[in-house]
Amino acid sequence: MFTIPNILTFFRILAIPGMVAGFYLPGDWQYWLPFGLFVAAAVTDFFDGYLARALDQMSELGRLLDPIADKLLVGTALIMLVGEGIIGGVGVIAAAIILIREILVSGLREFLAGAQVSVPVTQLAKWKTTVQMIALSILLTGPAGDAIIPFLTELGMLGLWVAAILTIVTGYGYLKQGLAHVIAVDRARAGD
Repeated sequence: MFTIPNILTFFRILAIPGMVAGFYLPGDWQYWLPFGLFVAAAVTDFFDGYLARALDQMSELGRLLDPIADKLLVGTALIMLVGEGIIGGVGVIAAAIILIREILVSGLREFLAGAQVSVPVTQLAKWKTTVQMIALSILLTGPAGDAIIPFLTELGMLGLWVAAILTIVTGYGYLKQGLAHVIAVDRARAGD
């Protein structure tokens, strides 16, 4: 239970309240603390899976908590950024697309796991996650980041839209695969 990969996953979950609390700090700390915690959590997302395989420490607890931690981290960051107005206007559409896909794919994976159907993560989905994490990291720096690198928020928004487009493409692929299974099962039952 207390394997290194699981500890990293627990850290990711525990970092979320710190990110939210950070937005209430005075001055630029309200951006830098959430940014730092988000980046640290995003890095652990890579390492927990890698270490689980490398150390042969894959566990059911890790399989359960890892995707939940990912969704909580991304969802919280999106909500914080929209609430703070850093993501605003039509950018909220990109945030909603990402959030909807996260929930949809999680539900689909849970349903298919119950049917003992595996839905492997595609390479494009891994790229989507990478772009998404980089974009959210940039956006979390807010005005403090823009003060150091002009137009940083605009770059983060561009990354968010790229992630949203990749989200639609990969989400469609997962949905198509899941629906094919559901239709096949329904046809088999209708033929009985």
